[in-house]
Amino acid sequence: MSRSGTTSAARTWRNWAGNITARPAREVSPASPEEVVDAVRRAAEDGLTVKTVGTGHSFTAIAATGGVLIRPDLLTGIRAIDRTAMTVTVESGTPLKRLNQVLAREGLSLTNMGDIMVQTVAGAVSTGTHGTGRESGSIAAQITALELVTADGSLLTCSASENPDVFAAARIGLGALGVITAVTLAVEPVFLLTADEGPMTFDKVTSEFDALHAENEHFEFFWFPHTDNCSTKRNNRSAGPADPPGRLGAWIDDELLSNGLFQVANSVGRALPPAIPAIARLAGRAFSTRRYTDIPYKVFTSTRRVRFVEMEYALPREACVAALREVRAMIERSPLRVSFPVEVRTTPADDIPLSTASGRESAYIAVHLYKGTPQRAYFTAVERIMIAHGGRPHWGKLHSRDAEYLSGVYPRFGEFTRLRDRLDPDRRFGNDYLRRVLGD
Repeated sequence: MSRSGTTSAARTWRNWAGNITARPAREVSPASPEEVVDAVRRAAEDGLTVKTVGTGHSFTAIAATGGVLIRPDLLTGIRAIDRTAMTVTVESGTPLKRLNQVLAREGLSLTNMGDIMVQTVAGAVSTGTHGTGRESGSIAAQITALELVTADGSLLTCSASENPDVFAAARIGLGALGVITAVTLAVEPVFLLTADEGPMTFDKVTSEFDALHAENEHFEFFWFPHTDNCSTKRNNRSAGPADPPGRLGAWIDDELLSNGLFQVANSVGRALPPAIPAIARLAGRAFSTRRYTDIPYKVFTSTRRVRFVEMEYALPREACVAALREVRAMIERSPLRVSFPVEVRTTPADDIPLSTASGRESAYIAVHLYKGTPQRAYFTAVERIMIAHGGRPHWGKLHSRDAEYLSGVYPRFGEFTRLRDRLDPDRRFGNDYLRRVLGD
């Protein structure tokens, strides 16, 4: 039985963090690429812009629109698994969690993941969602083909051999080139990862950062401001056997500590900022050493229930430690009270024009604040440090950069904007955020 899309009256849209709202003229839930084509053509007839929104896990207004809001709730499912090419083709609105569960049942896996999996596939790749890896990059770097509806209503199939210029850019397209309706990703036989998690001092992890990066396939750490405490995580492939966390231990670490008590701590800190350093010292010591082995998505991802806002910058990897030390010094000499840890990850260079790792091996410094906490002073101060090191802001996370700055840190910026001019001269997929970061 075929599905049909739906059109509904306007309602206020809010992102996951609650910091962005929009009031579209109408909402559309297409059930096929052909219905996306129809929605784009109708929007053009009515003089409306078009944006697609997934689960709203971007902190910027990248998906906000006063025109037609496309919800991909019906564009879900696995189209095909090709075991010869080792690829999976998935509809764009499929949540990453569902994709990973299906792949695991089929004995397959993505090579790398970000640290959450509630986003839709298209939303994750369009904003450059990434995890951490010495040799494996973002989810977008694993794309081998994609299907895109452009502003004139064309349905393009794009790969390295078909519409290669569009493929090169649209893997991280910010929603500026069209509506992605399907994505083909490289997969491999499912494997096991062993996670080694444990505390380390700030001085030790920063002085040994290069070695820790070189020795581990996936390395990341969290530093707790106002303390010398860091929590590290090293993920490496394992011959097995599988040894997942016990149910009780996992609940204590992942739910009680990382969500329940962390929620309480942040609520107290927001109400009583002077208490934050003491809370941070307790939080930084609460995470114990643990080791477990499981399939990749269960190791890469975690549940995030505490709501926050975030800013993240990609730096040349060699600049990471110096920049992080500057962030620490800035916090120590300021009146700021920061209750969320600072996250540090890495990725290899890739060849995607607007990837934060485009053409350079990168490290990421992400800063967060609990929802409702004043953010401007902290984020502005951190951003000043990041741009001094040639930082590139994550497209889905808060920042103040514009096209003039971004064209200077992305060597292939002009390649992307020229393609946008060709595919969407009337800015059917434009909004205020894209006008700021890409220019008119």
